[in-house]
Amino acid sequence: MSFCYQDLVSLFDHTFYASHNTRLERGDDEPVYLPADEHAEHHRIVFAHGFFASALHEVAHWLLAGDGRRQQVDYGYWYHPDGRDANAQAAFEVVEIKPQAIEWALSLSCGFVFNVSCDNLEGTVEPDRHAFRAKVREQALRYLESGFPARAARFMAVLQAHYQRPPLTAADFM
Repeated sequence: MSFCYQDLVSLFDHTFYASHNTRLERGDDEPVYLPADEHAEHHRIVFAHGFFASALHEVAHWLLAGDGRRQQVDYGYWYHPDGRDANAQAAFEVVEIKPQAIEWALSLSCGFVFNVSCDNLEGTVEPDRHAFRAKVREQALRYLESGFPARAARFMAVLQAHYQRPPLTAADFM
């Protein structure tokens, strides 16, 4: 199966532009969320270099962010770039568990392979990818049991219809 970021852009636009004045856009550099401003009348989820996985990851953050957060650049969160020490890496992983659980569900909804991102290639600590993945999986299973956030569930259904995928089950998160 072919995974084209243009499909995600189109599906996202069709699903959320009218209701949330938000578009998914390919960027050339680092991903960023930009609320509407003097440069654009709509909010922009900018993902990196046309990468399908980057688009899913950035959409996952948007699907989780509340109304107030979506009025701030990058949702008002700090981002400590690659090169984190142990404390900064631990803080990064705590805030990434929920969006990556949603990203995993989005990936499965497309039939796309998901990989957790510890995102610390130049850091002073080697992240424990297996432990982090287990935490992301645990959160995904909690969402599956109690319900994904409404916008996430809506987009998952759109992706499942487009990519002809069945609803998710716990067995999918292996």
